[in-house]
Amino acid sequence: QLWIAESGGRLVQSGGSLTLSCVGRGFNFDYYAIGWYRQAPGKEREGVACISASTRDTYYADSVKGRFTISRDNDKNIVTLQMDNLRPEDTGLYYCSAQRFTFVEPMCNSPRHDAKWGQGTQVTVSS
Repeated sequence: QLWIAESGGRLVQSGGSLTLSCVGRGFNFDYYAIGWYRQAPGKEREGVACISASTRDTYYADSVKGRFTISRDNDKNIVTLQMDNLRPEDTGLYYCSAQRFTFVEPMCNSPRHDAKWGQGTQVTVSS
């Protein structure tokens, strides 16, 4: 059975760091590009960071560039998002998504309608 699960979210102070993990099972994980998205209360969901299936191409939203790092280990079916120098505006529910997408920038900006999603993990950054 297919599932995606995120973990690692918690309350952290501004300037702190967190590592989020995304694990996928029940599908060919290494065939899929993986993206991290977030949604804050009252705001639309936005793509934060995406990584391609095999070429290790990455894309970052301007708001997190230089602070977040996405990586993947296909042997373990896991993608991590290292978040450093966190800011209050990084607060939100962070979702992981697996998509058959060749190019990661459009994937981050406009997820496919058949994207596979996890339930999300809450990140709260206090000022």
